[in-house]
Amino acid sequence: MKLVEPIIAFHSELQQIRRDIHAHPELCYEEQRTADVVASKLAEWGIPVVRGLGITGVVGILKRGSSTRAIGLRADMDALPMHEVNSFAHASIHPGKMHACGHDGHTTMLLGAAHYLVTHGNFDGTVYLIFQPAEEGGAGARRMIEDGLFEQFPMDAVYGMHNWPGMAEGSFGVVAGPMMASSNEFKVTVRGKGAHAAQPHRGIDPVMLAVQIAQGWQTIISREKSPLDTAVLSITQIHAGSATNVIPDEAIMIGTVRTFNTSVLDMIEQRMHDIARHTAAGYRASIDFQFKRNYPPLVNHPAQTALAIEAMTAVVGAARVDAQVEPTMGAEDFAFMLQEKPGCYVFIGNGEGGHRDGGHGLGPCQLHNGSYDFNDNLLPVGASYWVRLAELSLPLA
Repeated sequence: MKLVEPIIAFHSELQQIRRDIHAHPELCYEEQRTADVVASKLAEWGIPVVRGLGITGVVGILKRGSSTRAIGLRADMDALPMHEVNSFAHASIHPGKMHACGHDGHTTMLLGAAHYLVTHGNFDGTVYLIFQPAEEGGAGARRMIEDGLFEQFPMDAVYGMHNWPGMAEGSFGVVAGPMMASSNEFKVTVRGKGAHAAQPHRGIDPVMLAVQIAQGWQTIISREKSPLDTAVLSITQIHAGSATNVIPDEAIMIGTVRTFNTSVLDMIEQRMHDIARHTAAGYRASIDFQFKRNYPPLVNHPAQTALAIEAMTAVVGAARVDAQVEPTMGAEDFAFMLQEKPGCYVFIGNGEGGHRDGGHGLGPCQLHNGSYDFNDNLLPVGASYWVRLAELSLPLA
């Protein structure tokens, strides 16, 4: 590896920052303490700060030279509403809140890059340091955009990064084009007619109708979608009834749809509605169909992906960069930023969990798991990537 030496020397301080943030997790749009930590560090290092975009968002402004070129580097700050089972010294002090997705590490890696770039940065232009709230379901990226992120801070491209458990520690993965899926949820209520379970002919059974609709939906994926398009339709909840001898009035189905392509999503939503409505009508029932589109697909832009690969290779070597990483059906609200600006989102390998201190939980070191912890060995690796990316994006004349 060719890490930036001053960042390596700053590693212990970065670890302290990361573990402090980990111990004090805050949920979406509640990241006041975290934003205070970020803003105070940036100000301490002489970096101008703007606060308030996306309620708790922080933007640092790093200018060098005279070029009008600019890029944005984004890190997310929020935690998850879940219980941490780790008992090491930096475990969450807030029951029911946990940094189980590594946003504490993402924030700290960007702070590490900022600390170096403010005094050593070999670039000409502006680097906007975007510390975003509410990635975990709150669409903080969209909120910052709506609050004028790209108008107030004009930039040519924007970049993001996420740790990835199971990928070798300190390696990188990326792919041009779709890399993460859209996130969408549905709730369908089948309204029938309640009756005694011993007299089903006197009612309209919504439970059996829900089963038929669910089976019909699966043909959308297997028979109506092109085999070359990727999509997932998962029913994750079915609620109906309250007694063994009662046919209920209604049954509710809840779940998620994931795709890499908006036109495929359009087709799936329409056909889900059609199948549910016509199936119910055939049995004299009705439906209430709700479909909510949360996050769009995350699609990396080719030119910016090539630049990111060059920066990653400069830091860890070509052998540790997978430029054709397998896309995931998980979702990420950085997709909203990539809809507005060209850019690239990459994975940095978090390892298998062997880095965790004694006192970690018995579960695996996987995202959204109570035993997870960010790998502090990545702090200088991710920060060095940000530095090299800034230098390549904004070269000296």
